Amino acid sequence: MADTASHTAAPPWQRKPKPLSRLTRLTTTVAGFVTDAACRADGTLNRAMLSFLDPPVPAFPSSPWWRRRHRPRPRPPRAPLPPVLGELPAAAAPRDRLLPRRRVRLLLRGIASLRRGLPPHRPDRLRRRALRRLPPLAGAPLSGVFPALDVSRCFLAGDSAGGNVAHHVARRYATHVSTFRNVRLAGVIAIQPFFGGEERTPSELRLDGVGPIVSVDRADWMWRAFLPPEADRDHEAANFAHPAAIAGVESPAFPPVLLAIGGFDPLQDWQRRYGEMLRRRGKKVEVVQYPDAIHGF
Repeated sequence: MADTASHTAAPPWQRKPKPLSRLTRLTTTVAGFVTDAACRADGTLNRAMLSFLDPPVPAFPSSPWWRRRHRPRPRPPRAPLPPVLGELPAAAAPRDRLLPRRRVRLLLRGIASLRRGLPPHRPDRLRRRALRRLPPLAGAPLSGVFPALDVSRCFLAGDSAGGNVAHHVARRYATHVSTFRNVRLAGVIAIQPFFGGEERTPSELRLDGVGPIVSVDRADWMWRAFLPPEADRDHEAANFAHPAAIAGVESPAFPPVLLAIGGFDPLQDWQRRYGEMLRRRGKKVEVVQYPDAIHGF
């Protein structure tokens, strides 16, 4: 009998990610080296080192936030389009320069807010800042910049840590929806959201060190630096299963979620559990899986 074992697809835990291009390998290697070098043992960041790779472009002199607005070429008049507010990890800045070519043609109108600098031990302050991005959409200040925005169909988009923030912004919006006038959330786009917990999931153990960007040690350091002192990884800012992190999810105003998961992302088990948690609470969740994707693809 012919041996068919060689023709059988390897199980997921035996597969290796597809080879990266030389430029991508170089970029991720440098990013990993700089990240590790900038992470001090006391839980603080060497922000001066990071600033060489990510020069500041603040939206307002008094704020550590910066904002990028991408506009397409003029087109014939058409129906108003929904605004998309995005929350991206700081490491995505070089890659984000590709946005005008690749994504703006799809989004057509959008606002991408990029958090600059991680406020130490201030997850609640970070979410409040993101939440404050919603009300101005309905006011006059943006009317001359984005004249065809339909703020009754607003989307939140978050990549990695931004996906975590998008979840918390959405649930806080859902609990205070009456305060947002005519701004309405139509959906959340969570791209490999950065969640965690004290438990070591099978994907974290299996994929630790397999792909670049995210490892167990780096993720642990990030949580220690970000969470309040003495908090563990089951804190509401890290673990979506915490009662405080679920508050607002069951509200009818909490929007549907599009969840993107990478097959070589060590955090994928947390992301799948996040989708399952939302479904158990009656929320519509669409999962898009990229079997060969690493975290931050």
